[in-house]
Amino acid sequence: MIPTPKEAYELLKQYNEGDFHLKHGVTVGDVMRWFAVELGYGEEADFWQTVGILHDLDFERWPDEHCTKGIELMRGHGIDERIVRACASHGYGLRVEIKPEHQMEKVLYATDELTGLIGAAAMMRPSKSVSDMELKSLKKKFKDKKFAAGCSRDVIQNGADMLGWELDKLLEQTLKAMQASENVD
Repeated sequence: MIPTPKEAYELLKQYNEGDFHLKHGVTVGDVMRWFAVELGYGEEADFWQTVGILHDLDFERWPDEHCTKGIELMRGHGIDERIVRACASHGYGLRVEIKPEHQMEKVLYATDELTGLIGAAAMMRPSKSVSDMELKSLKKKFKDKKFAAGCSRDVIQNGADMLGWELDKLLEQTLKAMQASENVD
C-alpha cells in the first residue's frame, strides 16, 4: 500500500502525540515534496511527501529502536517496501546500515537533520519564522556547534556529499523548501 500524504499523517498520529514530532513529520514531508518538484520528480511528489511524513513514525515511542521499529510498524500496516526502505535509510550509519541510494533517499537523509536546525534557528529570530531567514544567518548557526547541538552537522554534510552538492546548495535549497511550505511557522 502507498498511503496518500493525508493517510500518512493519520498513521503518524497513531504513534505520535507530541506537537514537535507531528510538526516535524509535516515539515519534512513538505520539504520532500518541494525537492521532488525541483529535481524533476514532480509526478512522484505525493510519494516523496509520504516518505517525509512517515520517516520518524517510531521515534516518539521507541527512540532506542528508531528506524528498526519503524520498519516493523510500516510492514505491519502493509506499507510499500519502497517507503519502508526510504524511511529506514535516513538512519544510515546511526541506526541501520541501509544506505540511501535513490535520489529521494539521499534528500531525506540530507534534509532531516537540517530541517531541525533551520527550525531551531527560526525560533531564535524576532519573527520566529523561516520566511525572513537568509542563507548567511543559517550558515552562521550551522557553524556554531553549540547551537542545536542535537542536529548532526556530520550527517548534514554527508547528505550534501551523497547528493554531490556543495553544503551551501543544500542549506539554501532546504531553506527555500521550508520557506515555501505553508505548514512551517
